[in-house]
Amino acid sequence: MSQYLLSIDQGTTSSRAMLFDLKGNIHAVRQQEFPQHFPDSGWVEHDPDDIWSSVKQTCDAVMSEECADDDEVIAVGIANQRETTIVWDRVSGKPVYNAIVWQDRRTASYCKSLKSASHEPWVHSKTGLLIDPYFSATKIRWILENVPGTRERAERGELAFGTVDSFLLWHLTGGREHRTDATNASRTLLFNIHTQQWDSELLELFGIPESLLPEVMDSADDFGIISEGGALNGVPVLGMAGDQQAALFGQTCFNVGMAKSTYGTGCFLMLNTGDKALRSEHRLLTTVAYRLKGKPTYAMEGSIFIAGATIQWLRDGLRLIQNACDTEPLAEGTPIDHGVYLVPAFTGLGAPYWDPDARGAIFGLTRDTGIKEIVTAGLQSVCYQTKDLQKAMEKDGSRPINLRVDGGMVANNWVLQFLADILGARVDRPSIVETTALGVAYLAGLQAGVYGSLDELASLWRCDRSFEPVMTKEKRDQLYDGWIQAVHKL
Repeated sequence: MSQYLLSIDQGTTSSRAMLFDLKGNIHAVRQQEFPQHFPDSGWVEHDPDDIWSSVKQTCDAVMSEECADDDEVIAVGIANQRETTIVWDRVSGKPVYNAIVWQDRRTASYCKSLKSASHEPWVHSKTGLLIDPYFSATKIRWILENVPGTRERAERGELAFGTVDSFLLWHLTGGREHRTDATNASRTLLFNIHTQQWDSELLELFGIPESLLPEVMDSADDFGIISEGGALNGVPVLGMAGDQQAALFGQTCFNVGMAKSTYGTGCFLMLNTGDKALRSEHRLLTTVAYRLKGKPTYAMEGSIFIAGATIQWLRDGLRLIQNACDTEPLAEGTPIDHGVYLVPAFTGLGAPYWDPDARGAIFGLTRDTGIKEIVTAGLQSVCYQTKDLQKAMEKDGSRPINLRVDGGMVANNWVLQFLADILGARVDRPSIVETTALGVAYLAGLQAGVYGSLDELASLWRCDRSFEPVMTKEKRDQLYDGWIQAVHKL
C-alpha cells in the first residue's frame, strides 16, 4: 500500500490534480485546460462550471488511473489563482455571474475615483495592497452593482463570495463549508493583515455585505471533509493557499530574506519578511505568506501580469512559433543586444508601475528585425520585469541576491541564464518545479502530521541547477536602461 497527498492546483488557464508521495516526489499528474472568455476590452472571465468540472475530472482521472485499490490519499491541499472572484447561490451553488479573473481591468475607472478621493493610503495601511482592479473587492462590487437583483440577495444573506479555493471547497464538501485561508483573504482588499480579520471599514468603503464572506482559516487547517469528490470522498482538505504563497511554501523559503519567483501566466516575486509586515515605499505589496497555528508570516510581493502569457501570444496571436520550446533555440541564435524591446502590457502594467491603462508595444524594429529578435525580446521582457521588482525591493532595503524559481518557463535554460545576468544574482531551479502544488501538499501534510516541522520540509528541497551571472555590470545596465526607456514610451 502506498500513501499520497493530493494537490488541486487550479490555475488561470488549466486545472491540475497531482499525487505526491510523502517525500514530496510527484507520483502522477493530470491536467485539463479550460476556455478563457474576453467579453470586452480588458475583461477576462472564466465559467465557474468549467473550473469545477476540470478540477473534478482531473481528480477522478488521477485517482482511477494512478491509485491502486489499497493506496491511501491521506489529505488534499488546494492552491488557486488568487484574486479571481466568484459569487454564488448558497443553496444551489449556481454562480450569479462568470468568475472575474485576476487579470480583468473593468473596474479601473472606479479604482481611479477611489484614489482621487485619497482612500489609497489608509487602504494600503490595513491591507498591504494598492487600490487596483487586480484585487477582489472591486470585482465583487461590480457584480453587486451590475447583475440585477444580486445586491438585494447579498443583503439577505442568500449569496456567497469566494476566491476559487472557497468555491472549490464549497463544492467538494457539498455546500457544507464556506472557508478560505489567510493568504487568499489577504488578496481581497477586505482583510486587515495586522488584525487578521475582515475589516468593517473596508467593507463599508466597497459596499460589500459581510454575510458574503467566508470564514478565514490557517493555511494548514481542518477545512472540511470531501463528500462530492468521487474516490476522494471521506478525505479531509487540510491545506489551502493562494498559488504564489503555495509556491513560496513549496520552495521552502521559510527564513527571512529568502525569495522565489514563479513564471506562469504572470510572474510573481515574493520575499519572506518573517513576522514583520514591511511597508513598501515603492509600490510593492505586503501580503500574508502563510499562517500556521494562528501566527502569520509576511512577505513582500511584486506582481507582473504577463509572463508566460507573452509566449502564448507569440505562439497563438502572432504565430511566430509552434511550441513554447521553440523559443530557446531561437534565443540562443540571437545576439543579446539585438535592440528590440517588447513591453507585454496586454492588460496594463503591474508592479511597480500599476498602470491599468498601459497597453503592449514593440520598440526598436528595423528592416533586419525578424522572428527570432521578437521572440527573444518576449523572453527578455519577463526578465526585465523581474529586474523592475528587484530594483523596487532594493529601494525598500530588501534586495534578493538569490532567487529560487519555478513555473512553466523555467524549463528554458536560456531564460534563466539571462535572468541571472540581468539581476546580477544566482538563480536556483529546484528538482521539482511544480512548487505550487507541492506547497499545498506540504501544508496538508503538516496538518495531517506527516511532517513534523518546517525544518523537516526544508530538508526535502533539492536544487536541479544553479545559474550564476556572467554578464558585466556595464552591459547589464545598458540593456536595462533600454527597457526603462521603452516602458516610458508607452
